[in-house]
Amino acid sequence: MALHKGPGKPDERPMSVNPFFGDANPVVEMTEAPPKNRLPDGPLPPTTAAQIVHDELMLDGNARLNLATFVTTWMEPQAGALMAECRDKNMIDKDEYPRTAELERRCVAMLADLWHAPDPSAAVGCSTTGSSEACMLAGMALKRRWMRRNADRYPSADARPNLVMGVNVQVCWEKFCNFWEVEARLVPMEGDRYHLDPQAAAELCDENTIGVVGILGSTFDGSYEPIADLCAALDDLQARSGLDVPVHVDGASGAMVAPFLDEDLVWDFRLPRVASINTSGHKYGLVYPGVGWALWRDKEALPEELVFRVNYLGGDMPTFALNFSRPGAQVVAQYYTFLRLGREGFRAVQQATRDVARGLADRIEALGDFRLLTRGDELPVFAFTTAEDVTAYDVFDVSRRLRENGWLVPAYTFPPNREDLAVLRVVCRNGFSADLAEMFTEDLRRLLPELRRQSHPATKDREAATGFHH
Repeated sequence: MALHKGPGKPDERPMSVNPFFGDANPVVEMTEAPPKNRLPDGPLPPTTAAQIVHDELMLDGNARLNLATFVTTWMEPQAGALMAECRDKNMIDKDEYPRTAELERRCVAMLADLWHAPDPSAAVGCSTTGSSEACMLAGMALKRRWMRRNADRYPSADARPNLVMGVNVQVCWEKFCNFWEVEARLVPMEGDRYHLDPQAAAELCDENTIGVVGILGSTFDGSYEPIADLCAALDDLQARSGLDVPVHVDGASGAMVAPFLDEDLVWDFRLPRVASINTSGHKYGLVYPGVGWALWRDKEALPEELVFRVNYLGGDMPTFALNFSRPGAQVVAQYYTFLRLGREGFRAVQQATRDVARGLADRIEALGDFRLLTRGDELPVFAFTTAEDVTAYDVFDVSRRLRENGWLVPAYTFPPNREDLAVLRVVCRNGFSADLAEMFTEDLRRLLPELRRQSHPATKDREAATGFHH
C-alpha cells in the first residue's frame, strides 16, 4: 500500500455543504465546506462533522463483500459493546487495568494449551496488534538466540544471520529481514508446488541460519505447509551436520483453524523443533482488527534481555512489544470469543466456513471456465485461474467486473518461479454465508457471457490492474 502523501495543490473548496447538516438554523455558517488538507479555522457541531465523515466513508467498499481480506468483518453486538467499554484502556497500563491484563494472560494460557505446549503454565506469550508485529517479535527472538550461540564470531564479516522461508511468505517477513538486517533465503515455487519444500529449505541452512519459517496457511492459495516434514528434514540436517535450527510457525490463519478441524495434523509445540508460533486473533480468531498473539515454547525460547520492565506507570510491568500504547478492546474481545464459543463452538464456526469455501469452489469449477489450484479444504481459502482454453479474458478482467457488483476479489501473479501464473483468490470468513456464496456464484455466472465475447483480455498492465500485490 502506498504511503499517504500531502495534497498536490492547496485546498480551495468554495462549495457549500447540505444546509440540513447545520445544528439549528440551516442557513447560518454553512456557506462553505470545511477544508480537507488543513485544520479548519474553527470548530464544527458534532453532528455536522460526523455527517461529513460518514458521507465520505460511504464510498469505501462493503467489508462483508471483501473476499480479499482475511480480517474478521462480523462480530456479535455483545462483542462490539464490550469493545466500546474498553477502547479507552491502554493495554500497557497493566497496573491500572489489572483485569484486562488478566484476560490477556488467560488468552495466552488458552493458546498454549490449544497448541500443545509441553507445559502450558511455562509457555510465554503476549498479545500484539496483529500477526505482523508477532512475526517481528518471533524473528527478533530467533536472531537474539542465534547471536548468543555465536557470540564468539558475531558481528563479523563471515557471520551474517539469515532466515530461511518459502517465497510465499507474507510481506511482514520481508520487512523483518530488511529492518533487522537478516538475509532472507527464499525457497522458490516449482511446478504445482506453491509453497516451501522441506528438503530445499534444509539445504539453504548453514551456521548463520537463525531459523526456518513454516506457514500454516499460505496467503497465496490457502494451503498448509508441511511443518512436520520440515522439522524432520531439519532433524536429519542436525544428525548430519550438527546444525540445530529452530522453526517458527507463522499460523496467522491456520493456527486458529487446524486445532479444531485438523486435530490429527501435527504442526505445533508437539514438534520439539518448533520454538514459537504466532496467530492473528483478528483473522480466524474471529475478532475485529487488530489483535495478534505470539507464543514461545518456554522461557528459554524468549531471551530475557528482550523483555523490558517499566515502573513509572505503577508496579513492575514486563513488556515485549513494538507498540507501547494500544487499546485493550481487542484483547477483551478475544477473551469474550474464547469464552463464548469454546472448542466446540470454534469447531462449528470453522467447519461451516470451510464448507462454504468447498461448496463455492465446486460451483466455480462447474462453470467450466476456471481451473482450481486449491479447494478450500485446509484454510477456507481457495485460488483459481482461467482454464487453458479461455483466451478472451483473464483473471484481472474477472476481478474488475466483479468489483462492479460490489465483490472485492484480488487477482495477482505468483512469485518466482511461477510469475507466469495469475490467479483469483477467495477468502471465506465467518459472516460470509452459504447464501452470500450463492449470490457470488450467480453474479460470476452472469458476467461470463460478456467476458467470453471479448476479443482479448483488456488488461494492459497487470501491476495496475489490482491494488492487491500480495
